[in-house]
Amino acid sequence: MYSNRAIQDAFKKYRDRAQLTCQATVHTLRHSYATHLLESGVSIFYIRQLLGHATIWTTTRYLHVANTDIMKTKSPLDTMTEKKKRGRPRKVVADD
Repeated sequence: MYSNRAIQDAFKKYRDRAQLTCQATVHTLRHSYATHLLESGVSIFYIRQLLGHATIWTTTRYLHVANTDIMKTKSPLDTMTEKKKRGRPRKVVADD
């Protein structure tokens, strides 16, 4: 097991070795990971568990950062019309 300080020191060492000019931290990686999960459609409840947050309110911080496309969200009405379109073709009976 590694201490928090050991992880932070190793991260800083490799960040400096890579000559990154940004002031990224281990917490930056954690925040980016959570944001990418959210943008990929992972439930915020699963993200909460992965990050070990005690409450969902802590995890909701990532909502304002995530670039989610709300217009892709389908309403139940949309799914009803899609089912009708995909249904079986109607049988056409010719009148004699």
